[in-house]
Parts: sequence; C-alpha cells; structure tokens
Amino acid sequence: MQSPSENDSQRYTRAMGEKATSVEEYLNALDPACRAELERIRALVTRLVPGTEETISYGMPTLKYRNRALVYFTASKKHMSFYPSSWAIEELRDKLTDYKTTEHAIQFTLEKTLPSALVEDLVRVHVREIDADRQ
Repeated sequence: MQSPSENDSQRYTRAMGEKATSVEEYLNALDPACRAELERIRALVTRLVPGTEETISYGMPTLKYRNRALVYFTASKKHMSFYPSSWAIEELRDKLTDYKTTEHAIQFTLEKTLPSALVEDLVRVHVREIDADRQ
C-alpha cells in the first residue's frame, strides 16, 4: 500500500500541537463525537481482522495486518479520512460515489459516516491483496 498523503498528518499536528505516540493518545485528543466515530471504525476492523497491530504511522492511527499497513484513519477540522488502500478504493469506487475520495483516502463527516458494511468490504479487499502479497 502506498503511503497516504501527509496533509491529514499535518492538519492533525497543527490541531493537536504535537504528534501522538499511540492510537489511544491520538483518539483521546479528539472531539468526543469524532473520537467515537473513529473508535467505531477501529472496532469494526479489529473484529473483522483479529490480531491486527496498532501503531502510529505518518502521524495517523494505523492498523497493521501481516506486518503491513491495513488501514489508516484520521480526523481533521472539517472531515475524517479512512485509508483502506488504493486497490480497495478503485475496486469499490461505485459504492463510494457519496464521498470525496483521493487515490488513497475516503473523506467522510459525522453527518455522512461510512456504513459498517462498506468499511468491512474495503477492509476485505485490502486483506485479500495483502494475502496475495500485492505490492
């Protein structure tokens, strides 16, 4: 999976003052509503892919699978972002028409969150690609 843009990390750094050193620290610094939404996504992914490892990468909470980044998720001033992989975004593009996307990210808000089934589908695609050792 290619590295996500530095923009979300930079926005987080400006908003929070300095980079978090753990996923918990990152989430605890957020507005409670954004924190709850990102914790929902975190729980969905860890339930779907047991044994994921949590870390901070590029200044963002990251869940790793088989020693590779599976997903990143962030909060910025106006939206949140979910980074499931460019492969997942491309494969499921028809399900993402209601969201702003980049090559690597899906932007969403508290008013228009990512449905659980969509998060799961995106994660399944990336797991499949990691299992196939796609680089």
